Amino acid sequence: MSRIDFAFGASDRLRMACEVAGKQFAAGRLLLVYTQDAARLAKFDRLLWGYSATAFIPHVMAEDPLASQTPILLSQVVTDEPLLNRPGSWLLNLDLQIPPHAGQFERILEIVSGHDQDKRAARERWRQYEAAGHDVRAHDVSGRDAGKTQR
Repeated sequence: MSRIDFAFGASDRLRMACEVAGKQFAAGRLLLVYTQDAARLAKFDRLLWGYSATAFIPHVMAEDPLASQTPILLSQVVTDEPLLNRPGSWLLNLDLQIPPHAGQFERILEIVSGHDQDKRAARERWRQYEAAGHDVRAHDVSGRDAGKTQR
């Protein structure tokens, strides 16, 4: 089973997701960023390019020819194909639903803002992860500045 980490209280979910992606890249970890929402994924892609003036986070869409050589992949689907589930890879879930094939990932990261819809969806995902037997943990990030890169 996977370990699921919920970060509750993010002031800006996507900006904090950029910070998380940067930390995973710096740690040398492979990360799949998932949401079915094409607009949310496109916004996250744009934010990754400009969220820090001094950081570069190499990322591509999962279907890009360079995906096998890139540590951060963005995708609207999660399959059991090896490219999207490389050994030791983690998943950053930006969707409001549990990702398909969740048990394939060593760890899944969930970022939850203070918005009511986001909190309700996160509570439901938490219940579903627990029911599936995953190791679910909560972290309060409400005191952190999501717009500031922390190293």
